[in-house]
Amino acid sequence: MCGISGFCDFKKKSSENILKNMTDALIHRGPDSSGYSFFEYETYQVGLGHRRLSILDLSTQGHQPMKYKNLEIVYNGEIYNFKEIRKELEDSNYIFGSNTDTEVILKAYDKWGLKMIDRFIGMFAIVIYDKTTSTLLCIRDRAGVKPLYYYFKDGLFLFASELKSFYKHKEFQKQISKEGLSLFFQYGYILEPYSIFEDTYKLKAGHYLKLDLKTSVININKYWDVIDFYNKPKLDISFEEAKQETEQLLKSACEYRMVSDVPVGIFLSGGYDSSAVAAILQKDRIKKLKTFSIGFYEKKYNEAHYAKDISKHLGTEHTEYYCTQKDAQDLLPLIGDIWDEPFGDKSNIPTLLVSKLARKEVTVSLSADGGDEVFGGYGKYTEILKYNKLFLKRPISNNIANLLDFIDVRSFFGQDKSYKFLNKYERFKLTLKAENEIDVLKNSIYCFLPSEVKKLLNNFEKNIETCFDDIRFLNQNNDSLDKIMAIDYKTYQLDDILVKVDRATMSVGLEGREPLLDHRIIEFVSTLPSKYKIKNGEKKYILKEIVHNYIPKELMDRPKMGFGFPLKEWFGDELKKYILEYLDSEKITKIGLLNVQEVEVLKKDWLVNNRNLNKLWLILNFVMWYERNI
Repeated sequence: MCGISGFCDFKKKSSENILKNMTDALIHRGPDSSGYSFFEYETYQVGLGHRRLSILDLSTQGHQPMKYKNLEIVYNGEIYNFKEIRKELEDSNYIFGSNTDTEVILKAYDKWGLKMIDRFIGMFAIVIYDKTTSTLLCIRDRAGVKPLYYYFKDGLFLFASELKSFYKHKEFQKQISKEGLSLFFQYGYILEPYSIFEDTYKLKAGHYLKLDLKTSVININKYWDVIDFYNKPKLDISFEEAKQETEQLLKSACEYRMVSDVPVGIFLSGGYDSSAVAAILQKDRIKKLKTFSIGFYEKKYNEAHYAKDISKHLGTEHTEYYCTQKDAQDLLPLIGDIWDEPFGDKSNIPTLLVSKLARKEVTVSLSADGGDEVFGGYGKYTEILKYNKLFLKRPISNNIANLLDFIDVRSFFGQDKSYKFLNKYERFKLTLKAENEIDVLKNSIYCFLPSEVKKLLNNFEKNIETCFDDIRFLNQNNDSLDKIMAIDYKTYQLDDILVKVDRATMSVGLEGREPLLDHRIIEFVSTLPSKYKIKNGEKKYILKEIVHNYIPKELMDRPKMGFGFPLKEWFGDELKKYILEYLDSEKITKIGLLNVQEVEVLKKDWLVNNRNLNKLWLILNFVMWYERNI
């Protein structure tokens, strides 16, 4: 795992020193070594930078940028099956000088071109400079585990693992994107391909970008999409056959992610997903695996004792840490640096803490993200399915919604008292007007409703196309659950969960690996009947049945908790000062992007009625980010 950055400058205003500064801004992602390549031609400059976290082949032979013939590469990630691919290449007379997957990628590209991706099992953000064809190729892995940003304006193309690298280029313009900001307040994260800055984008998962250096023209193409697999005919196999194949894929995915020349551990929450990973890997191993978990003294948030019980049953070497208000206080000011665009997921703080805990003993840690999106584990899925049966596409629902439009509920309440009711009222109307399952999904997860975002952003309103709109590509072969899960895979999982884990782990020089996001698993599970995923209201049914082969059901059966932290309890106490300090009306006015009156209404409602803290959390995160980044 590493950090990569670089540029193609058609106005030739860049330099080797700028490249070094851009790259070294990512030292936390790669503390072990650095490398830079700078090329200057008559009409453009090219820079490739790399910060290395040594995982495979710890020698200097793994140094990047790495060269082969007229190709040069910088790369972040892991190709877990690189040894098999290397064997194929050796059979074709390729000779290797290192034991790295980086060299395998270079020579695979030399032999197969972009078709090499079909062979890769892994997570990756790859940039290859081809001097023969004068092209720069950027590739992002199928699930989007590894980040890759790019900026293109006025003849300057920048790329990097994180936005903070761009700040080091004197020509980069920090202009806030209203689209990105609007998405942040609606969902708590910014959906691809947008970012918080104008002219700055995330390369979409499962896509590659080609920049022609002769013409300065960019072409972006898709090579993989989870929707293509949901659109395949459902398999006509028994549950036992499906269970057996899924378990084999899980075993393969987990074992591949143990490939490393440094110590490996596992994040263990005690839930089904992380327990599946730990159980599969500890079985038949003599050496105890290291597992790590975070707990809270507030009982309703604490899962640490469950993780401890699972660890004891499996026989892992377990370490736990209990998070306190002081920990949150110490970490909160750093969020704007670590997540270098606004990010509202409250579980980022415990994720940071468990990453710090693990890094004391290991350099790689397996995380079990993706289990809910792949196997159907969220409560919102069953709730939306219930609603769909009752209301979706029924004329009476739209008629009721239209009637409610004529009722001015504000006349029944004073402004202060009506705020909470109005929010629920508007959400209810939107849900009644839903045209499809994804409209219902969005209405259930909005942080700020679109009408509220319009007020907060001083009447900014725009229909922004995102991956939520990809429902139009799902065919009639898919039922409601398929549609919701496919879109959740491309939105919440990608731009919330994976962003959270990547930045948290990389901030402490820890490589996070995601076995449940092995593309072979979702390609198979997406073709299974929905009844194998949710059966009689039992979520993640097939995964649970697999886990019960390793861990007794009575040890696992309990309500799903999620991975949050005591926001309400803590903000009502010591962390209250952050709200009062950062959401000061003068500060909001100076920023000039938010409606001061709307912020004051929310703040007052929280101080007086203890409401709207989740919305204030987003505004707080934005203001703290703004102060540290603009």
